[in-house]
Amino acid sequence: MVEITASMVRELREKTDAPMMECKKALTEAGGIMDKAEEILRVKLGNKANKAASRITAEGLVSTYVSQDGKLGSILEVNCETDFVAKNDDFMAFNMALAQLVAEKNPGDVGELSRLMLNGISVEETRKALVGKIGENVSIRRFARRSTQGHLFAYIHNGSKIGVLVDLVGGDAALGRDLAMHIAASRPVALSKDDVAPELIQKERDIAIAKAAESGKPANIIEKMVEGTVQKYLKEVTLLGQIFVKDDKLTIEQLLAAAKAKVGSFDLYLVGEGIEKKKDDFAAEVMAQVDQARQR
Repeated sequence: MVEITASMVRELREKTDAPMMECKKALTEAGGIMDKAEEILRVKLGNKANKAASRITAEGLVSTYVSQDGKLGSILEVNCETDFVAKNDDFMAFNMALAQLVAEKNPGDVGELSRLMLNGISVEETRKALVGKIGENVSIRRFARRSTQGHLFAYIHNGSKIGVLVDLVGGDAALGRDLAMHIAASRPVALSKDDVAPELIQKERDIAIAKAAESGKPANIIEKMVEGTVQKYLKEVTLLGQIFVKDDKLTIEQLLAAAKAKVGSFDLYLVGEGIEKKKDDFAAEVMAQVDQARQR
């Protein structure tokens, strides 16, 4: 009889997401042949695409598309489970095709995008086929489409983990590229103070009040301290208030004024931002399975 090792069980589990004991049973039934064991599980538990749908996708890529005249563009995030698959040629091609499709067809949401046709079949069927091919869940997370009277500039950084699309009215291509790179590096949350979400400002204000209260200073002084802290925060998180990364003597607002240009809007995507990544503990799972077996 072929010995079924822990590494064999782990490999099959990573391929199918099936429970550990089911993987061991399938490997035993298949005489240790991985492909045969996988087929046994697919019969018992459904195909890989269906099983993969429940798995967390916190890796992936950001893709951008800008038309030749610079008037139309898009930015898109598609997620997968591992960084390894994010570098897969088929996965990258899927991302780039979707970014162009978003720009050209202007879908209202991910559901509408999924129903569009891509090379003769729907985006959703294309996604499912990709899942079956690479063995990982793939999910279209978000996108934005922009059209402008100015010029759109895109920038991709850190292996497509950070993407920027910026709408520049006036200025030149060099300024557009500099702004896109600055946004990727400095990560502003809004264009100007007026665009910062009120809840973010209130959070900073509450923190500042708590810190200032510890100083023991009079209320009127504390009020000024709090206001100063909030204003400093707004400069740090708004594009116009930030110091230009290539010249620490200029704010972005001053840089734009000198070029007689303005930013209409910008989009900044960071792969997996806000997604809680799953941390697998294979050893702990083994012990849990052992404990369950003992209790039977």
